[in-house]
Amino acid sequence: MDFSYSPAEEAFRAQVRSWIKANLPEGWGSTVHEPEDEHARYMFRLDWEKKLFQGGWAGLAWPKKYGGRGATLVEQAILAEELARAEAPEGLNIIGRNLTAPTLIHHGTEEQRRRYLPKILSGEEVWCQGFSEPNAGSDLASIRTSAVRDGDHFVVNGQKTWTSFAQYSHWCFMLVRTDPEAPKHKGISFLLVDMSTPGITVRPLRQISGESEFNETFFDDARVPVENLVGGLNEGWKIAMTTLTYERGPEDALARQIRFKRDLMRLIVAAKTIPRGPKATAIDDPVLRQKLARSVIEVELMRLNCLRSFSKQLQGKPLGPESSFQKLYWSHMAQGIYETAMETLGPTAPLAAGDPLAPGDGLFQTGFLQSRAFTIYSGTSEIQRNIISERVLGMPR
Repeated sequence: MDFSYSPAEEAFRAQVRSWIKANLPEGWGSTVHEPEDEHARYMFRLDWEKKLFQGGWAGLAWPKKYGGRGATLVEQAILAEELARAEAPEGLNIIGRNLTAPTLIHHGTEEQRRRYLPKILSGEEVWCQGFSEPNAGSDLASIRTSAVRDGDHFVVNGQKTWTSFAQYSHWCFMLVRTDPEAPKHKGISFLLVDMSTPGITVRPLRQISGESEFNETFFDDARVPVENLVGGLNEGWKIAMTTLTYERGPEDALARQIRFKRDLMRLIVAAKTIPRGPKATAIDDPVLRQKLARSVIEVELMRLNCLRSFSKQLQGKPLGPESSFQKLYWSHMAQGIYETAMETLGPTAPLAAGDPLAPGDGLFQTGFLQSRAFTIYSGTSEIQRNIISERVLGMPR
């Protein structure tokens, strides 16, 4: 593996960095931040995505015929790194860009690609993901939401949960059961559903962090055109595996490790000022220093693992079950960082954003609360271990 960048790639990085600096609001990160109101914050993120599109940075590695630039994976990784380094808004349509689009590029018809991909890039249409159900989370193949053929439509009935950003979404890709008599992995299909369809109800779920990113979504006789089927009838499980591979892939993890490192460096700086007795600070605790040092090493390992995965793709090899390594590793690593943060902050740990005494304006507390979900979403850690043991190590079921 060669971890260095070519002169052309470094020139590309400089171009990206210059554009980001010119297009983020003046004072970004110091005097200007994302809106505190949740709805306003997500609309701000969507406006940023539209600005990326107008600047030619959306869908960087997508084929040109679908609105991309046909850039290399390395250039795509550089863009992800620089956006994270600048603390740019993360975007609202991440499911559309990172999951819907690659899935359609792999499995969609040409008509579907030309219909949906350009509007994902432009930010005109936001997407959500309809996989998990109340009784089908880790055991995803146990979904019960049904789709029954009625002429040139499927009639969909059921419930999805943990539907991120559903309240802002125009479209949803979802798994539905189209053959209840087939083995559970064989009777599933993959549908694209217009969220304005009569019979769809979205209810936001209040999370421990106070946010409502997740939702539960109900389908009551919602009629979906047959042409919105992706792939063949009852072939949805295979398509879902492609989707999940991209959900756990290296590009997402590469940007995350920069954010984790940034928070970790801020924590180390904070540890130098948090009192521990009359003359000492938190950083003087040797056990805490050891935990912080371990986290620094673990974040660097995360970065190197991301680059290893990119090297595999650059050799023309597809993303495989090894992507579960990434998800399993970073989710536990990040929980460790924020647990150490709570230990470091001591009595001030419970103080949230907006409290004048909250270290980092509540950054660490918010990170800690959000990190509780890391080992659950995108496949629980138990599922990731099963994938690794069976599909990578060849162990028996």
